[in-house]
Amino acid sequence: QEQLVESGGGSVQAGGSLKLSCTAPEGIFSGCGMGWYRQLPEKQRELVATISGDGTTAYTASMRGRVTISQDHAKNTVYLQMNSLKSEDTGVYYCAACRLYSADEVSYWGQGTQVTVSS
Repeated sequence: QEQLVESGGGSVQAGGSLKLSCTAPEGIFSGCGMGWYRQLPEKQRELVATISGDGTTAYTASMRGRVTISQDHAKNTVYLQMNSLKSEDTGVYYCAACRLYSADEVSYWGQGTQVTVSS
């Protein structure tokens, strides 16, 4: 099964930065919008950011101004740059592709990467 492969994540102190990467197979990257979800402890998975093929981006209100989603077409890779991280951002971050606007509808998921922010 085709998969999205994530990298990045880890532990950082509050106020720090992390950059997540997600590489997709060519057919998925060129055919679908890409995005990032996160699942905070004891919470449902929530959409963080999306990017379409033409570069149009959208962000959830809770992280707007602190995250930037970008893509590299040559590498079939999407990035999530996260700055000014807070302890409440701690959770598992998932790359997603296609049908992004409902977690139940998303077609492809990455394996998830843990982000831990210590205060």
